[in-house]
Amino acid sequence: MSTNDLRVRQLIIEEAARIILDEGVVDYGLAKRKAAERLGAAQTRNLPRNAEIDSAVHARQRLFEDDADREELRRLRTVALDAMTMLEPFDPRLVGPVLEGVVNRRDEITLHVFADSVEEVIFHLEDRGIRWRGDERRLRTAQGHVNYPVLAFAGPDAQVEAVVFPLKGIRQAPPSPVDGRPMRRAGIREVKGLLEG
Repeated sequence: MSTNDLRVRQLIIEEAARIILDEGVVDYGLAKRKAAERLGAAQTRNLPRNAEIDSAVHARQRLFEDDADREELRRLRTVALDAMTMLEPFDPRLVGPVLEGVVNRRDEITLHVFADSVEEVIFHLEDRGIRWRGDERRLRTAQGHVNYPVLAFAGPDAQVEAVVFPLKGIRQAPPSPVDGRPMRRAGIREVKGLLEG
């Protein structure tokens, strides 16, 4: 790889990290393509790996983080904990940027919940007067790509998306889009610990 290719690759990494944090893009592939296009390198076949971008996201966050970012992360984790407590019968797990400590200008919290059927979770929400909207999330699993139902509802000042897995789904988290290892998940006790720490 030439010095110029390495320089372009590094610029793509840095621009993709900025796009993720400042524009709220959560799809690393999309962030890479946008970054390459903005840098006039849309035809490059040498796009960085997701792990390189993730490392740059965390480095940029540390560099530019201020009290407002820390307070925003605390607020989002508090909303997540409230939603998890409400969904406790479904063993909720926090995943994604709010768990990882990334403040990306998106007031969106992602939970994994586990039930015999999506209807169980729907009835639980409706019994509490919570309005929800249905969607799907395509995730990679050991069996290939699978569509899972998503129930989105408004928390206080943040959108909560509960991805509904079958009960056995608690045993094996889907692979992380960053490094392919099982996605990090945190239960209620761990999220409480993050808020207390």
